[in-house]
Amino acid sequence: MKWTKLLYLGSVLSAFMVLPSCGGSGGGGGTGTLSVALIDASTDDYKAVYVTITEVHVRLSGDIWRVVGSPNRTYNVLNLINGVREELASAELEAGNYVQLRLIIGESSDGKLNIVGKQHPYANYAIGLDDTVHELNIPSGLQRGVKIFRAFTINSNRTTELLLDFTISQSVVVGGNSGTWLLKPTIKVLTTEEVAIIGGAVVDGDSKPLSGVLVSAQINDTSGSDIKDLVVIETSTVTDEEGQYKMLIKPGTYNIVAYRTGYYPAVKCAVSLAARQVPENYDFALPSAATGTVSGNVTITDAKPGEYVTISFKQFVACGGTDPRMEIKSLNVINGGLYSTKLPVGFYDAVVSTEGKDSKLEVDVGATEDEITKLPINM
Repeated sequence: MKWTKLLYLGSVLSAFMVLPSCGGSGGGGGTGTLSVALIDASTDDYKAVYVTITEVHVRLSGDIWRVVGSPNRTYNVLNLINGVREELASAELEAGNYVQLRLIIGESSDGKLNIVGKQHPYANYAIGLDDTVHELNIPSGLQRGVKIFRAFTINSNRTTELLLDFTISQSVVVGGNSGTWLLKPTIKVLTTEEVAIIGGAVVDGDSKPLSGVLVSAQINDTSGSDIKDLVVIETSTVTDEEGQYKMLIKPGTYNIVAYRTGYYPAVKCAVSLAARQVPENYDFALPSAATGTVSGNVTITDAKPGEYVTISFKQFVACGGTDPRMEIKSLNVINGGLYSTKLPVGFYDAVVSTEGKDSKLEVDVGATEDEITKLPINM
């Protein structure tokens, strides 16, 4: 990683370390500052995903809500990667314990231009890699706001900073031929006191910087059944034009996976990350790969309106004898929808889940390059 990148990481960490040490007593009495910023656990499936946020609320015990910010802006969430964040709210609050946040998703855009130089056609929408535009409809249950169940404390004369990690890969439900795409926001919350940073560079087989690589921090949970052998994506990002990446993440131990369509994935196993420390660089080299296409339609018996499946394509990886699964690709597809995705030629487990139902299918992707494998989903 370049020296300028290391300086940037150090400055971010320094800022994080200053905030909790502003002095003052904790608990009741007096006021403190709450700062709320938006970051993105990204995806490589779209050119842009726009979300309009009109207000930010916080809740005290009981049902007392406070408005702490009114951004009224349409954000391209995919811009908020590699350390970039966007402030949503900053407010003085009485010291005490707060139990919840709520984002009000707007129904009208801010009227500005999008990445292709056109006025926003919708308040919430995705632009595909082929430049198609898909309005993201908000399920009726979220029209009163997206509730985020995370308790936090405001201490007297101190600043509490919350980072809202918007996981786009889990938040957009593909409509396929149904024509109905959904926005079902999945948001994790970090505080600056619990942030670790990981960074590095990705190159191709000729050692040239590789942009557009999805880098994710994954946890392999083997506590359930074979079907429920879960791969949890804690966060993710996409490399920039220089092949560089950074992730802000909760401290822990992760398998770091790098993948881009047309290349074989690579893994760094059991990487331990501590809060407010700059770790060594974790770099990757991705060799090119022949690819095949997996596609099919989705049918859910007795489906509720807006019900969808999550399809996770996984492979085993050698990690010092533990041999966990890693997730290569994940899709959310609405009932009645059609999906299609490219994967490197090879064998996969396709773990499919929806409300109260799970199944696992074995998939042999493409005996030859560009072969199409049909995988209908019936739940």
